[in-house]
Amino acid sequence: MTKGKKILFYTTISILGLYFLFLGLSKVKPFLAPLAVAMILALLVVPLSRKMERSFFNRTAASIVNTIILFFISLGFFALLSMQVKNLVDDWPLIKVTMEPKVEQLKAFVFEHSALTQEDFDRSASTMTVIPFFDPVENPGKKAVGFFNSSMRFVFTYLLTFIYIFFMLNYRAHFKKFLLQLFRDSRRKKVTKVISESTRVTQKYLLGKLMLVGFLALFYSIGLGISGVRNFILVSALAAIFSIIPYIGNIIGFGMALVFGYLTSGNPGVLIGISLTFFIGQFIESYILNPYVVGDQVDLHPFLVILVVVVGNYTWGIVGMILSIPILAIINIVLLNVKSLRPFGFLFSKEGKLK
Repeated sequence: MTKGKKILFYTTISILGLYFLFLGLSKVKPFLAPLAVAMILALLVVPLSRKMERSFFNRTAASIVNTIILFFISLGFFALLSMQVKNLVDDWPLIKVTMEPKVEQLKAFVFEHSALTQEDFDRSASTMTVIPFFDPVENPGKKAVGFFNSSMRFVFTYLLTFIYIFFMLNYRAHFKKFLLQLFRDSRRKKVTKVISESTRVTQKYLLGKLMLVGFLALFYSIGLGISGVRNFILVSALAAIFSIIPYIGNIIGFGMALVFGYLTSGNPGVLIGISLTFFIGQFIESYILNPYVVGDQVDLHPFLVILVVVVGNYTWGIVGMILSIPILAIINIVLLNVKSLRPFGFLFSKEGKLK
């Protein structure tokens, strides 16, 4: 086989391998996604668990307490989200009344300055696909059964995640010894270093992101409160939490502020205030606080970060987007510490450091 054919052969095999790898990951999402979430959350509370174990808790008790803490934090997030959904439902008639004149003005502008007509708009609206769950023709019993099944699957996965967290915290020493036994004695020191660095990077990244979430919640509350947004504290808290989702989280937060600020009042001043609040908040987070709070703990190339977030979205949705950066950081540490894989670690690293 000539050199050109070898390159073509190995390139084809690599592309097919990656395709089937991510296809397989998407198929096993119900099993792997809660396991991955549990691993990341367990790493986050390991320092707190160690402090408890050095005081008056044994490992089992510390693991139970930390799992319960994470459980109640997650319940708080879902409570905030449900309150926001309720507010949206309650404000929907007001939003429709406020925005109807603006929608008509926009339609008139489009019809005047384009080839579209009212008949084209009506024809397009009549052919739009109805959302199945809200289709009035659909059997109510079928909708109820589908909603019940989806709810039960979510609750099962949700509770299973915290069961995983408990076992990972309680038996983390056992899992570490298992990993060490996979390697020769001469390599165990290096493996221990990789495990320690992976844990440290993940913890510092997640703690840094939580600090940024706290700052954004406070800053958004001040800005949105001054701008006249309804339920500004609730909106600010959710917008800050959604900022954990790379790239699109801030867009979601901005959209919520628009719904409960500008769309309910129709006041252009509120729109300006919301836009300034999010622009200044994101500028301070990205260019002032983020380099100092998160810093270079996650040494990943920006282009690779975008790619892995996109892949995470296509593979596991929002969960994949959130987990993509810490998981890639762990993989990168492994690549940099394995001699034969260091070129890939160099590719993934922002500074291109070889260890």
